[in-house]
Amino acid sequence: MAGHNLPLPDRSASTRPGNGLNVQPYYPTSHRRPSAPMMPPFMVSAPGKVIVYGEHAVAAIAASISLRSYLLVTFLSKSRRTVTLRFPDISLDHTWNIDDLPWAAFSHPKKKKYYYDLVTSLDPDLIAAMQPHIVTVSPKLPEPTRKIHQASATAFLYLFLSLGSQKSAPCVYTLRSTIPIGAGLGSSATIAVCLSAALLLQIRALSGPHPDQPPQECALQIERINRWAFVGEMCIHGNPSGVDNTVSAGGKAVLFKRADYNKPPTVIPLRNFPELPLLLVNTRQSRSTANEVGKVAALKAAHPIITDNLLEAIDHVTESAHALITSPDFDPTHPAALQHLGDLITINHGLLVSLGVSHPKLERIRELIDHTGVGWTKLTGAGGGGCAITILKPQPASSLRSSSGGSSCDSDEDDCNSTPATTEPHSNLKMLDTLEVALEAEGFEKFETTLAGDGVGILWPAVLHNGNEEEGGEEIDQEKFLRAEGNEGIERLVGVAGARGQVAREVREGWKFWRP
Repeated sequence: MAGHNLPLPDRSASTRPGNGLNVQPYYPTSHRRPSAPMMPPFMVSAPGKVIVYGEHAVAAIAASISLRSYLLVTFLSKSRRTVTLRFPDISLDHTWNIDDLPWAAFSHPKKKKYYYDLVTSLDPDLIAAMQPHIVTVSPKLPEPTRKIHQASATAFLYLFLSLGSQKSAPCVYTLRSTIPIGAGLGSSATIAVCLSAALLLQIRALSGPHPDQPPQECALQIERINRWAFVGEMCIHGNPSGVDNTVSAGGKAVLFKRADYNKPPTVIPLRNFPELPLLLVNTRQSRSTANEVGKVAALKAAHPIITDNLLEAIDHVTESAHALITSPDFDPTHPAALQHLGDLITINHGLLVSLGVSHPKLERIRELIDHTGVGWTKLTGAGGGGCAITILKPQPASSLRSSSGGSSCDSDEDDCNSTPATTEPHSNLKMLDTLEVALEAEGFEKFETTLAGDGVGILWPAVLHNGNEEEGGEEIDQEKFLRAEGNEGIERLVGVAGARGQVAREVREGWKFWRP
């Protein structure tokens, strides 16, 4: 489909998305035909993240996960002159009149920013100019919800006003996410990355992704998205580290070091980090990063030598993982390599327990998972709640649910908990089924995901193609997007394969990712 060819970069500051596309002829007001949308809808997606090694220490490794946020951009008719931010997962739905927004403040010669600029701080004058348009967002809701809604609106408007113009196309930006919110998985960063990429695409400041894109150009595109995503993160968090948006934009993994919290961390991409099956369990226990950092500080004040040794040992864990992954002969498929990474997961968790940042719910999750022997488990993030991650051990060939001649479990009606005669009764998959029941019985939420996959991606236009190469495809519109139920419904709609390698009934194509 011709619409899959993305617009090439146009360095003109006057470039507007959709100019000249499908413009309706003029008719007198009394006989005017309804104008059509200026462009077909498109979709942007970005992954969440976990800390794999190094919490509370100087060096850490963070990696993307295949739980993602999805942003659908729907163009309205040229005459509508409104822009809407719709985030049903948090019940946010707000519309602004484009012509009423503070364009004069953002286009002032001393304030104007361009897509290639590096923005490291928010302009207080621009924030002030936005306030009348932020306070109208969810004003009657309880304060905690209102703060979340207004922070999201601030990030959106700051990016929209910085990258767009008063002639920007009227649109609806609809966001859905498969990432648990507030669980330390970088959900806000995925929102910022999706918005940044979508707005940069609309002003034609991105030229990819495409199969023949040179690596350097691809890296530049990711960095451009990442820079503006960081601006969005500043609107939400004030002083973010930049790690979450960097992982979400680029995917795979990064090594970051932050010896001085008054300076940005050093971030080194780890493109060789292996894609691994990952079990993610949400304790549903709220936690405060500041509280957990405070616990470590208090322990250091009381026992400085011991605490320093624990933190140094965590740094050594990260360095050992980094040395393995970056070694010339690293083979992620070799059992010894995975055992090395798994052992480091176990060691890292033990050290974090010694620092006092675990939680009884995290320990219960680890106990349940360790009893099955399916993998190596640790807490991820600051601790005190949040999530635990488990790198799964390789699945033996005999643990497949069916023999090569049997039917696969890809039907909603199939009994996916049954074990064929050709299957060992204690296979990894059977144990995961049993584990899921045990975890849910105790109030935990389990996700089977993938570690260190792709970063930001696009579906342009928002049409999924099936494997029989028939003309056209299935368009993802707002109604379908809003109607999709839960993670499974969203992933099925956007064409993501099911868990555990299940084969989808239709092989869908169209998603493209920047891969340096």
